[in-house]
Amino acid sequence: MFDILKRNFKGGVHPKENKKYTESKPIEEIPLPEEVIIPLQQHIGKPSKIIVNKGDKVNAGDPVSEAGGFVSVPCHASISGTVKAIQPHIHPLGGEVNSVIIESDGEDKYSEKIEFNPDYMNLPAEEMKNMIYEAGIAGMGGATFPTHVKLSPPPEKKIDTAILNGSECEPYLTSDHRLMLEKTEEIIEGFRIIMKILGVNRGIVGIENNKPDAIKKMEDVSSKFPEIGVVSLDVKYPQGAEKQLIYALTRRKVPPGKLPMEVGCLVQNVGTAKAVYDAVAFKRPLIDRVVTVAGDITHQKNLNVRIGTPLKNLTDYCGGFVNSPKKIIIGGPMMGIAQHSLNAPVIKGTSGIIILRSEQIGFGKTTPCLNCGKCVEICPMNLTPNIIASLVENGRIEDAGEYNALDCIECGCCSYICPARINLVQNIKFAKFKIMQEAKK
Repeated sequence: MFDILKRNFKGGVHPKENKKYTESKPIEEIPLPEEVIIPLQQHIGKPSKIIVNKGDKVNAGDPVSEAGGFVSVPCHASISGTVKAIQPHIHPLGGEVNSVIIESDGEDKYSEKIEFNPDYMNLPAEEMKNMIYEAGIAGMGGATFPTHVKLSPPPEKKIDTAILNGSECEPYLTSDHRLMLEKTEEIIEGFRIIMKILGVNRGIVGIENNKPDAIKKMEDVSSKFPEIGVVSLDVKYPQGAEKQLIYALTRRKVPPGKLPMEVGCLVQNVGTAKAVYDAVAFKRPLIDRVVTVAGDITHQKNLNVRIGTPLKNLTDYCGGFVNSPKKIIIGGPMMGIAQHSLNAPVIKGTSGIIILRSEQIGFGKTTPCLNCGKCVEICPMNLTPNIIASLVENGRIEDAGEYNALDCIECGCCSYICPARINLVQNIKFAKFKIMQEAKK
């Protein structure tokens, strides 16, 4: 079942990896922050609803909000202390979001509900799924889709293959790599829980072959479970994108505009699997995560960070900037979001903080499209980025939709490869926004 050692997909690019700076750095625990900012919107879907008041005492793991609907998750205090304020605060994805600000008491007390259940694998699947929901878990690969929703496909969409995404194809990022080395057993147990909830007996772990130590460790730990196999993938960006990963591992093509469930697959990130284990085995909510801090900073590290910790705490802990940064990015340099303030907090989808100098930005003077076709050749979604971008520039948003702009996964390959330095993905993202805005009307 797992006899092919290397898998691939059409398109993609090979940006410089820049992982050597942190891939051998063990995860460090950052000191507790003096206060945390817990945004009510850390997931795709409706914002959660506040259930605490200013002045309330909370422990780490106590809920501070409840889900605002089915496609939503609760948020939790990540430290013990006092609710200092409930107000809008700058968000790493842009704008301001209503947030719960907690002042630390320095004691780091945990919720009394957190305790280990040695019999966790014998819990009913529905109870497991409810525990994942109550833990506030959203996809930790960056998409932040509520995990309990993803684990609830319609009855007519039969899932036969669960996929664990350990690709981590973005340059610089090594948080998943370190998790696979240091929390291997927990990840595999979390994957087993996911498989039990889905009722599948075929699980595939996909890891790019630039992480041979992680491949071996995951193989060693999963070897006692014949239903789980580890597959080595060719190194290519965006190998970790759901549709590309599914094709690379199974040769199944997810139809345009459809979800992985259409071809019987479901993909979860390794960090999400670790959080699932914590939720089901310990009733521990998602209150921390591993973040890579890399680039033009004094000490590049992998840090375990409490959700809500200001970004400045991370950069200060790493010794500060080497030079005045040109750009600070949350996530990876291909799909990440530039930040204008280090007061924004770490959220559930924060995989890294990348600090870039001006010569690392990559965009020079833009020239007219050369019609070279490179963006079409490398697009992993088989789109025509040059045509879509041109339609957008000429105000023809509806026509851009006819060219399947909504299928764009915003990987940035087209902008990366463009010799004319046209920011193609920015135009396509704008088209997607306008198309979805019109659809809501």
